[in-house]
Amino acid sequence: MASVARRDGAVEESYRYCEALTKERAGNFYYAFFPLPRPQRQAIYAAYAFSRACDDYADEPTENQRKLELLEGHRRTLHETFDGRPSGPVFTALADAIERYGIPREYFDSLIDGVLMDLTVSRYETFDDLYRYCYQVASVVGLICIEIFGYSDPKAKEHAIALGLAMQLVNIMRDVKEDAEQGRIYLPLDELRRFGYAESDLFGGVTNEPFVELMKHQAQRARHYFDEGGRLLPLVPLRTRVCPAILRGLYSEVLRRIEARGFDVYQGRVSLAAREKLWLAGKLWMTTTLKGLLPLGRSSS
Repeated sequence: MASVARRDGAVEESYRYCEALTKERAGNFYYAFFPLPRPQRQAIYAAYAFSRACDDYADEPTENQRKLELLEGHRRTLHETFDGRPSGPVFTALADAIERYGIPREYFDSLIDGVLMDLTVSRYETFDDLYRYCYQVASVVGLICIEIFGYSDPKAKEHAIALGLAMQLVNIMRDVKEDAEQGRIYLPLDELRRFGYAESDLFGGVTNEPFVELMKHQAQRARHYFDEGGRLLPLVPLRTRVCPAILRGLYSEVLRRIEARGFDVYQGRVSLAAREKLWLAGKLWMTTTLKGLLPLGRSSS
């Protein structure tokens, strides 16, 4: 990447913009990354602001062609940023973060590609198909994060990928109703058939035994990836280790609550209140810092 402007007032102001956006739009990420040293925390917020813009473009109340134009325009600005010509607060902050931490452009391109899939794909036949989507919209975020955290063992990448997958699978389970209202099904269709749960049942909000068994299967898969993602923790520095530990804990708690209500995700969105996030983040910060490593057993937090 070409050299970007030194960290002057405009860059600091851009970082403040990204931080405010993260606090407003992504409580989980804001609380998880608050323990980071300030430069790393700001870089994470810049990366989040970039990904938030991708999602916002995809959610625009307009036709898909216009959404495609917005996302491809976002990609062009990204490429200009890597060429040393950032524009606007998000890309000004992102340029500084990219230069400081050497984040590959391919991760950001992959994120855009994943968001573009939502414009053309509303069903996933198998988990292998869904895996590609989850990798692009979630795992690459983990890969971006570990470039900022710092690591030396290349296995950190596979565990960061796993943690991103686990978090996205929890999102999919939690958002079954909201996605159905938009005509989307992210649960693999071959698994719906295996458990005897019809698409019409999903769109009708039916929470029968086949649905519960289908969701139990998704929960088992998510826990497998949480366990794999937990192996990331000792591979990043202790000060930054707190962040994936907190994210793992927050999303594991959402999964636990989904299970506790018998997987009935149609009766209101499962979420954590701000005070609950703060309490859990504080608990995980203490556990990770004082013990040096979060236990790698079942991820029930």
